[in-house]
Amino acid sequence: MTVTPQARAEAEALFAALRDSGAVAVEADILQPAGTLLDLYGEDIRARAYITQDPLRGEMVLRPDFTVPVVQAHMADGAEPARYTYMGEVFRKQDHLGPRASEYLQVGYEVFDRDAPEADAEVFAQFARLLADLSLRPLTGDIGILLAAIEGLTTTPRRKAALRRHVWRPRRFRALLDRFAGRAPIPADRLDLLARLRAGDPERLMAEAGPQIGLRSAEDIAERAQALLEDAEAPAIAAPEAALLYDLIGLAAPSDAALQHLRGIQPLMPAILPAVDRFETRLAALRRRGVDTASLPFEASHGRSTLEYYDGFVFSFHDEQSGDPPVASGGRYDALTAILGQGRSIPAVGGIIRPALVAALKGGRA
Repeated sequence: MTVTPQARAEAEALFAALRDSGAVAVEADILQPAGTLLDLYGEDIRARAYITQDPLRGEMVLRPDFTVPVVQAHMADGAEPARYTYMGEVFRKQDHLGPRASEYLQVGYEVFDRDAPEADAEVFAQFARLLADLSLRPLTGDIGILLAAIEGLTTTPRRKAALRRHVWRPRRFRALLDRFAGRAPIPADRLDLLARLRAGDPERLMAEAGPQIGLRSAEDIAERAQALLEDAEAPAIAAPEAALLYDLIGLAAPSDAALQHLRGIQPLMPAILPAVDRFETRLAALRRRGVDTASLPFEASHGRSTLEYYDGFVFSFHDEQSGDPPVASGGRYDALTAILGQGRSIPAVGGIIRPALVAALKGGRA
């Protein structure tokens, strides 16, 4: 991909503005070790990464984003609090023709600070300021509220784990919730399998099935079969709990109104209280930075089709006419620092801007 002079100029201007705000400029190698990165990115980016073999360093990947290598570098050597900015290309396969490029320029900003609500507000307000002349539509969400609601369900640990794992795949999540809540029947092929499992132990059924094909061991298959039996025998999620979770994933309102709604259902979902408290504190921090939270759009499900390491506040900025992808996006990823921190962690939030989209919008409105 050839970066246009206009996109390069926008990138340089955004990068300089973030440096001037106090962020330290950092770089990340274009070729990154594949193992750790692909384990952390989630299924979507893992499937779209460009992977190659190096004779000395083993499996490598063309940089699919900057956040993970920046977090790795910070957790190894960085002081706190810290603010970083970067500029460069990222690489992701695309499975369809459309506006998403396989290689594109990013400018990013990452904040490591223990005052999480203030850091959330800082990153969002910083991006809003940099993009103010484009009249973009902001959209916010909070993955942490949904994760807390799942954790508070009165159901089996296995079902909670399945729902958490598929938070970032909304259609699969909805299908699981429908089944766990008793709103959708068990598929016919699974009913047949369950009937056969109930009639005999998994090991005997596998022996009768003939030679094993595939990478999964007999023990793995037997464990999965036992899990299917346990799930089929577990009671459905209680109707009031399920109704509240359906209500939550469908919540879309201006932020202040969304907070009032969440406060209204909070007594019935006590597990979300800490996350809702953080939401309220964040809104206060945003107002102190001049953001009108009475009109700022909030969707509880926003961010569920992006990076799987987000676990709290998420945001994006959209041009209403050009649609997908967003001009800028980002979110909180506290758990990622714990994974990479080798025994320590720090709250962290960041985001990226696509300079090519900024240049295209400015060119179209010149």
